[in-house]
Order: sequence, then C-alpha cells, then structure tokens
Amino acid sequence: MDQLSSYLTTKEVADMLRIAPQTLEKARSTGLGPQIPFVKVGRAVRYASDDVAEWIESKKNA
Repeated sequence: MDQLSSYLTTKEVADMLRIAPQTLEKARSTGLGPQIPFVKVGRAVRYASDDVAEWIESKKNA
C-alpha cells in the first residue's frame, strides 16, 4: 500500500466523523474541539488514517 494513500484530507475526516470541515479547522487554530494529530505540508493539511482511528478509539465509553 502506498504510504501517502493512508493520509486523509480535512474534508474526508470531517465526512467520517459527520461534522463540518470548519470544526476541524477551528480545532486546529484554537485548540478547542477534536484534537486529532495532523501534518501540514505547505498549505495542505493531512491526517494519518491510523491517527484518526486511534483518536476515535480513545473516545469510546467503557
């Protein structure tokens, strides 16, 4: 599997979480909201799919 294909755009992550992309954008700039690790290359923001899955897993209630 191509390593770059495991990175998701803000829109793709927002669609997965069923939230507005602006929610993730605001969380990145203010620190409020979903704190999912991201990578920024130039102006492009990407989320590793493993990080997204791990973040989702951490939100489960026992």
